[in-house]
Amino acid sequence: MNNVDLNLLLALDVLLTEGSVTGAARRLGLSSSAMSRTLARLRSATADPLLVRAGRGLVPTPRAAELRDQVHELTRDVRTVLSPQTRQLDVASLERTFTIRANEGFIELFSAPLVVAVMEAAPRVRLRFAPKPVKDASPLREGRIDLEIGVLGAFAPEVRTQSIFRDKFVGAVRVGHPLLTGPVTPERYAACKHVVASRKETFTGPVDSALEQFGLRREIVAVVPGHPDAMRIARQSDLVALVPRSCLGMPSADALTEGLTSFELPVRTPEIVISAMWHPRVDADPAHRWLRDTVMAVCRAAAPPW
Repeated sequence: MNNVDLNLLLALDVLLTEGSVTGAARRLGLSSSAMSRTLARLRSATADPLLVRAGRGLVPTPRAAELRDQVHELTRDVRTVLSPQTRQLDVASLERTFTIRANEGFIELFSAPLVVAVMEAAPRVRLRFAPKPVKDASPLREGRIDLEIGVLGAFAPEVRTQSIFRDKFVGAVRVGHPLLTGPVTPERYAACKHVVASRKETFTGPVDSALEQFGLRREIVAVVPGHPDAMRIARQSDLVALVPRSCLGMPSADALTEGLTSFELPVRTPEIVISAMWHPRVDADPAHRWLRDTVMAVCRAAAPPW
């Protein structure tokens, strides 16, 4: 295959169509001598004269006549493959299953409006929401998931990203908690006992770094897998939970927040930027682009206004 020159295929198509070296040269923008050299290469490659002189013109050999239609179809296919896609995506008839990997908070807050939007625009498209136990780019690279939703952090360098919305951490305690009897200062906040949510089962985070600026350290007595778990524990104890504010806007938030009060943290913590991530191999795919645009539009419309 290293010796195959597709330009010869295109030249052969024009030569067989024109039946003339001069005419073929004019169409391809070449000199007659260059076109003659190309014909010589074609004769060598096919071991056939292809075009032979008959009077003042050229006529195809039986081999050339046999190849004419096949060569024309091949060149048409090559041009199609090597040209930009111009076919418009028909979303209404699109049949495809997209897998979106996200944490339970995102699924709780956005899955319902996203499914409704997809069903209305593309009734034959199916969405599969996959759990997100760890940050790992392998499923994106291998095509096992189509879109990753979450905090960017350290990820594969080639992965494409686009921010969807911003969130922030707040504190959550039971109604009547002693912390709320006065101003929530860094000292009073750190003096409480805390419950945190962490998939990595770690005991520290940005809040702890902020408290260190004041020479303070909070006591974490429980680590749970998800923020809803932390909210349930805070509601039934004197532990202070740290949760994204978006958790308070979940469809099931009434059950989770009943008996809870949220408050602004007494220290500054970085914003939480929720992003969509996908592999560059699907960047130009019209169907995947439609999925990304739909996710962006639905999430930005449904995200609680902070």
